[in-house]
Formats: sequence, structure tokens, C-alpha cells
Amino acid sequence: MKIAIIGAGNLGKSIAKGLIVNNAFTTLYLTKRDTDAIKTYEEYSKVTVTSDNQEAVRNSDILIFAVQPQQLERILEEIKDLLTEKHVLISTITGFKTDRIEAIVGEDQFIIRAMPNTAIAVGKSMTCMCSNEKGLKRIAIAEAIFNRLGTSIIINENKMQAATVICASGIAFWMRLIRATTQGAVQLGFDAKDAQELAMNTCLGAASLLVESGKHPEEEIDKVTTPKGCTIEGLNEMEHNGLSSSLIKGLQASFKKINNISEQ
Repeated sequence: MKIAIIGAGNLGKSIAKGLIVNNAFTTLYLTKRDTDAIKTYEEYSKVTVTSDNQEAVRNSDILIFAVQPQQLERILEEIKDLLTEKHVLISTITGFKTDRIEAIVGEDQFIIRAMPNTAIAVGKSMTCMCSNEKGLKRIAIAEAIFNRLGTSIIINENKMQAATVICASGIAFWMRLIRATTQGAVQLGFDAKDAQELAMNTCLGAASLLVESGKHPEEEIDKVTTPKGCTIEGLNEMEHNGLSSSLIKGLQASFKKINNISEQ
């Protein structure tokens, strides 16, 4: 696949790393206004770094847009005359709906929205996708790409804002929980390095158990909570202090904010 990532910032670079590690392209173009920040990617075979979006479009079939929302309209205007029937447009832009993209490039383009997260750099992204009507004919291509970089799911476009909160912002929320567990482990006597190792891998194990078994979290919780035991004591103390409530309120606050941004 001939892929271009238009806007190789934090997310764009994470996608590029995942593609490179998984050898998931024939050629890869990375664009950025200041190419100095991504020059090191030229060390990889068949990777081209450029500040010229039009060059990237002319030499690619799959265009992944990872720019700021306020930049996308200008870039689409810049490249729309270069688009052909071979191009598949994949937008990772928060709040930029498919009909808005259609209004610029036309309804006859294959347009897909994808919301990955930065774990795509290590092949562990949870990516949600939707498309315009024509894009349904090419969404399998996007699935093939993102399934090599983690797990993907196709959803209705009206759920994309919520998916952004759960999956993209969610990385930060889980990082904060891991950090808190690390701090607790330090307080219990572990040095910082060992504390983080314990927190990270316990989190990974918990998620892996649910992925592999398909069980509800409470089923696995029941396996480690014994009557009058230390696990239930800790869980109840966390709940008394609002653990679940705080998480849910945080998700709701993030969702409200993302909707306010998209309306501006």
C-alpha cells in the first residue's frame, strides 16, 4: 500500500511507527511544515519526508490526515484537484465530520474517519471508524491497516465523539491510573522503577484477562476477593472515595468539552 500521513505530529508519528514496525506499506510519505522534527524517519527504507503535501498525494493511494482541525480545510483545498478514483481519504481529525469533508472534496471520494490512539506506535491501538456512503466500499482497507496496528471497530458516526473520549483521551486516563498505582507502590516500600513495573504489567494483565476470556470485569474481580480479605477492603475504600464516580464524571466532562469544541 502506498500511504501518506499528512501531518506527522504526535499521532501521525505514532501511526508511522506502527506502520514501520509492522512493515505495513509499500511506500510511506510523511509530511510536516517543519521536517526537521521527522528527519530521522528517512533512515527507514521506502519512507519519504517532505513538507509538500501535493507531492505526497501524487505518490500515494491512501491518505491519512493527522493535522489540527483548523488546518484540515486548507489542506483539503490544496490537494483536492489531485484526488483520483484511487485515493482513499482517512481522517483522524476530531469533530470534522464526513459531510464537511465531502463539501470540500466532493461526494465521489472514499472518505473514512478513524480515531486511533497513540498506542498505535506499539501495535496496540483501539481504533474506531466510520465512513461516508461511498467510503463503505473501501472501509475494509482501513480495517486491514488498523487491525495490523491493534484492534478496530466500525461504529456510527454519531458515536465518534464518544469514541474519542473513551479511546484517544482514554490513554491519558489509564496512564494516570497507572501513575497513581505506582505512587501507592512507592509508599508501600518499592523503589520508583520497580513500582512502575508492577503497575504497568498488572494493568496489562488485567486487560489481557478480559480480552482473552471475554468475561465481565466483575467475574474476574470475584476471583480475587475473599470474605473479609484485603482486596475487598481496598476496593470498598476506593469506592467510598468515589473511584468509579470520578472516572465516569471525567468521561462526561471530556465528552462535553469535545462537543463544545466541535461546535465552534
